Amino acid sequence: MNEFKAGARDLLSFVSPASLIGAVFYLALFVIVALLLSRGLRAAVHASLTRRGGIDRTTVSFLQQIGTALIWVIMLILYAHLIPVLRSMGTALLAGASVASVVIGLAAQSTLGNLVAGVSITIYRPFRLGDTLQVASPNGTDIGVVELISLGYTTLRAADNRLITLPNSVAASSVMVNLNSTFAPWPVILTLRLARETDVDAARELALKIARASADEKSVIGCFLTKVEAAAVTLELRLVAPDSSGRDRMKSTLLAELARGFAAAKIGSGATEAAVFS
Repeated sequence: MNEFKAGARDLLSFVSPASLIGAVFYLALFVIVALLLSRGLRAAVHASLTRRGGIDRTTVSFLQQIGTALIWVIMLILYAHLIPVLRSMGTALLAGASVASVVIGLAAQSTLGNLVAGVSITIYRPFRLGDTLQVASPNGTDIGVVELISLGYTTLRAADNRLITLPNSVAASSVMVNLNSTFAPWPVILTLRLARETDVDAARELALKIARASADEKSVIGCFLTKVEAAAVTLELRLVAPDSSGRDRMKSTLLAELARGFAAAKIGSGATEAAVFS
């Protein structure tokens, strides 16, 4: 019995935080726990992204990095408090973190405001990726589709392909109109490069006929001659897509129909120049 108690005392002294071996043992234990928690966080983030494709990957990735850093900082502070020699260092770390947070907060108020607003937008979702927003800008009122919601900024793409960047603090505090599918200023422009000897009027009429048959007649704006070269002429067929997601689908369909229709009518190609649609 005495030998058992002596062995238990030896074991306890072996893993005591005050001993070198005990300090190394607890260091390894805390590192393993931190690694497991970090991997669990990454798995949770991956599962969330898989289930909800609308979550912005940049925002979630940044939050994951912050969470991982917090896990390691907490493990370091707990370990420093557990080891007697490092206990004073742990207290200093806590005090230093408090002072650093105050200094950083004062020095970067606008940046932190954007970060907090970005987290708020991600959680409450007043708008989502793909939504069409009407926002106030220095040029007046702009309309664009939400392409990116990061922690600092929200990016919209206008109908003319301009990028509108809003600080998240402005996006969270200003009044916006979410148009969704009620507004569709999405131009579709197809370029028809035809041989110089092509009958331009006949080519224009054929392009308009194909466009009206393939798309809603109200969406067809017109077909215009934009360039005359020595060996070729260029026409532009202009339409308006019903929404941003349908723009590429409309363009793809029209390209196929134009190539088929012009080939069947034998219009557009010449001895040195073949018809090109883009």
